[in-house]
Amino acid sequence: MTAITMDGRVRSEEARWFYVGMAAIYVLIAFGGFIPTYWARVARGSFDGGPILHWHGALFFTWTLFFFAQTLLIATGRVVNHRNWGMLGISLATAMAISVLVAAIRSMKVAETIAMGDEARRFAIVSLSGLVLFAVFFTLAIANVRAAESHKRYMVVAMVPLMQAAIARIFLTLFAPADAIGPPPVFVALPPGLLMDGLIVAAMVYDWRTRGRTHSIYVVGLAANVAVQVLCIPLSSTEGWMSIARTVQSLAG
Repeated sequence: MTAITMDGRVRSEEARWFYVGMAAIYVLIAFGGFIPTYWARVARGSFDGGPILHWHGALFFTWTLFFFAQTLLIATGRVVNHRNWGMLGISLATAMAISVLVAAIRSMKVAETIAMGDEARRFAIVSLSGLVLFAVFFTLAIANVRAAESHKRYMVVAMVPLMQAAIARIFLTLFAPADAIGPPPVFVALPPGLLMDGLIVAAMVYDWRTRGRTHSIYVVGLAANVAVQVLCIPLSSTEGWMSIARTVQSLAG
């Protein structure tokens, strides 16, 4: 009985550091993915985006650092501190959601000036659907804040749609034509999205190796992410979506 208890304790400690490792990967992706299109241009003074893009980027990068810090608090046994900082996380997530909406509106308005408004409205489905996915899984994580096994898995899944933009920047840098202008077609968001889904798969494999089975939250989370990423392609061209995009754009007057 003692051996079983000790084994369970060791596995629990190992699991805590697994989530720290996942959070560290998110930080690296968030920073590294934006090096060619943001950080390097800011350093050279050649970034020509509006102030909202700076705020948007600052909020998202801060969020990944906050997530890393929260996993580190749990790994080092400071659960009370982790919970005390939780309200800041909710506030930060809310600010991020607002920044996504404002950035999407700005992108659509800028695209209008080069006669590519429809292209921007179609592509807006990528960021706005990702925001919905994040909001759903983050809300479920908060609702399960006292159920640690569910809470941490919901958070891992919630982070994935936030990382898609960072990976997509690398794809665009490597594969976009040199003369490309305006918003890309929606289908180009699928490969980086599926690549990011691999992090959920990695968590599923870890569960299977340490628990003997994969938690259902990961199964549902993976299915939801893949379904949204795939369905965005046909839905983006429907009149229903275009009507939603125009409504969102009109929020800025």
